Amino acid sequence: MKSALLIIDVQTGLCTGEWAAFDIDNVVDRINALSGRARLAGIPVVLIQYEEDEGPLRFGTEAWQLYERLAVQPEDIRIRKTGSDSFYRTELHSTLQARGISNLIICGLQSEFCIDSTVRGALALGYPVTLVADAHTTLDNGVLSAAQISAHHNVTLENLGGYGPRVTVTPANGCTSSTKV
Repeated sequence: MKSALLIIDVQTGLCTGEWAAFDIDNVVDRINALSGRARLAGIPVVLIQYEEDEGPLRFGTEAWQLYERLAVQPEDIRIRKTGSDSFYRTELHSTLQARGISNLIICGLQSEFCIDSTVRGALALGYPVTLVADAHTTLDNGVLSAAQISAHHNVTLENLGGYGPRVTVTPANGCTSSTKV
């Protein structure tokens, strides 16, 4: 099984200031370690960036840029998106197919929005998913803390059935098999 690592929406506007996600620097450290291992193993790293027509995450703005602490390399694949699901109206699926990718490792922002939507989109397209349990995060929402939201999505997505392929939830330091990093 050939894998790719999807790093979703680790952008300045979601990592700094009033919209900074919970524990973001530790999450980014885990993502950087994971992406480093992926690159060494020859696993493609896909950097996905959300953009909007109006608002702080407009294409090209400072907030839209990848977070300065995120380790990126010139060979990383970049995908721009306008919806929560990274597959929706993007070239992500065709890019993965062209490279023979059959398994996805997913991390990034935000647990209940783009992580959840992309995991479900991947399953619907037939990709088994490894969700990196401690490498996705979000913000408190007034009902649940960010940590509760992320933990809830780890449990919910791992127990999601009906698609055929499944979600395996693994901590970043546990991603070591051939289908993981």
